[in-house]
Amino acid sequence: MQQNTLENYFTVKQFSEKFPFVSQSSLRWIIFNAEKNGFNKVIKRIGAKILLNADAFEIWLKEINSEGKGA
Repeated sequence: MQQNTLENYFTVKQFSEKFPFVSQSSLRWIIFNAEKNGFNKVIKRIGAKILLNADAFEIWLKEINSEGKGA
């Protein structure tokens, strides 16, 4: 279940440190292509700052794996 609390949001750097299986450069590529790959569900923008929701990321990861798509 997705929770929208501030504890679930991370900058790109924080996210890659907390979840080292995905690098900052990989995240930036996925974010750049967010309109094509559905990653925009994971992103919250505050001005130029990008925050990633960890729970939404998990849901997105399951979705792309079940659809047989790559990021």
